[in-house]
Amino acid sequence: MRLFRHALAAISLGLLAVSAGASPANPQSGTDYRTLEQAQPTESGKKIEVTEFFWYSCPHCAAFDPALTAWVKKQGDKIVFKQVPVAFRESFIPQQKLYYALEAMGKTAEMNPKIFQAIHVDRQRVDTDKTILEFIEKQGIDKQKFLDLYNSFGVQTKVRRASQLQEQYKIDGVPTIAIDGRYLTSPSIAGASMANQPESMQQAASLQVMDHLLTKLAAEKGAEKPAEAAKPAKKK
Repeated sequence: MRLFRHALAAISLGLLAVSAGASPANPQSGTDYRTLEQAQPTESGKKIEVTEFFWYSCPHCAAFDPALTAWVKKQGDKIVFKQVPVAFRESFIPQQKLYYALEAMGKTAEMNPKIFQAIHVDRQRVDTDKTILEFIEKQGIDKQKFLDLYNSFGVQTKVRRASQLQEQYKIDGVPTIAIDGRYLTSPSIAGASMANQPESMQQAASLQVMDHLLTKLAAEKGAEKPAEAAKPAKKK
């Protein structure tokens, strides 16, 4: 697992204003992104599936979140975006349950920035059953409904599935972005050659790599369509 070295407060808010010139001009597998040895199944049909593996207590995930959110919004209906909270240790599980309970309530988009703010800026603990419930109570969320979901079989099932996905994708650090079950990239991967640059530059590099992979996959999917149309109809 990577060392999480910088607090959110030290990261510039101008992530999207970083010049694209600092990002990889011609992303290469093995350098700017990784190609999975075994492609993983996706559930997004003809759309490209983009999955972020993250951890609420990771300052790099918190710093990347505004730019990633804006990038996802820019893609519109071209992609299906998912998030998977990781667990490198058993102590991560309460935050996994927090995410999936909020997801069941349709509140992740609203609450994720508030959770990152509480942990990385306000220096609050939001990582145990007790501290999570205390945080939720302050947000005006129905405490009993949240608690029922937090301890539900459905959330426990999703937590187990998250662990399976983490293993299948060979996730060793966060944030990591999986593209269509085939590729992995991240600010640390795409920005490996930019070690002396601000973290925001490394994040910009990863976003450019993600754009490149989306374009590559869209072209491949587009090339498949004429071939499918050319197939002769089966005789009844």
